[in-house]
Amino acid sequence: MLKNILSITGKPGLYKLVSRGNNMLIVESLVDGKRMPTYARDKIVSLADVSMFTNADDIALWQVLENIKKHEDGKPASIDTKKADKKELADYMTIVLPDWDHDRVYPSDIRKLVQWYNILINAKITEFEPKEEVAS
Repeated sequence: MLKNILSITGKPGLYKLVSRGNNMLIVESLVDGKRMPTYARDKIVSLADVSMFTNADDIALWQVLENIKKHEDGKPASIDTKKADKKELADYMTIVLPDWDHDRVYPSDIRKLVQWYNILINAKITEFEPKEEVAS
């Protein structure tokens, strides 16, 4: 599911891929449902391609989102990213991903992770694990 969910640099929130056109993508905001074109000059990243730094190997974003979902019982995150300080964010991250790399994951990354999780939950997207495609 995360393969069609996109983050666009310079634009807040997350977007769902709706259609492809000549040198552009049509995306729909998961926050307000508005559609807009994005072009080749925009830096677009699929959430399926995002990973988090840990002290061992990097871990796929879907696994971190699943950890948050388990911790929060499928509800929006209990931490307020706007009011939380660095220590609160670090403590929260330690709960959901104990092996996270404290040197390479910044408080802004944790804020964005929690905000993305909340956007996905509020958009009723709760299945983060990629489904294996069956060969025909």
